[in-house]
Amino acid sequence: MSAGGSAHWPVELRLKRSEKVLEVTFDDGSRFRLPAEYLRVESPSAEVQGHGPGEKALVHGRAHVGIIGLEPVGNYAVRITFDDLHDTGIYSWSYLYQLGIEHEKRWREYLESLAAKGLTREP
Repeated sequence: MSAGGSAHWPVELRLKRSEKVLEVTFDDGSRFRLPAEYLRVESPSAEVQGHGPGEKALVHGRAHVGIIGLEPVGNYAVRITFDDLHDTGIYSWSYLYQLGIEHEKRWREYLESLAAKGLTREP
């Protein structure tokens, strides 16, 4: 385990504003390209995740969201500020790693949930 209790430690975070992507490289060699929209709809904030099981909010209309800032939180996480001004999620290194590993599965489930509720990614 690394500092902060994370088994995976980032060695590089690179914000590609024009592509609306956060690239994260971890010490095990894993590299993830995490789109801003994906990070926004999977925000670890209570606003998105709720306060208990089964309370997760389905965030829609964020197809064009970008990232305007990254702020370190201690040595264990990063706060992401999106251009829709959402900034309350603190992304721990382990959560970013999990988002990277589960990107395809989570994204597919997100798209299916939108379709089931008649919602869209477009604002």
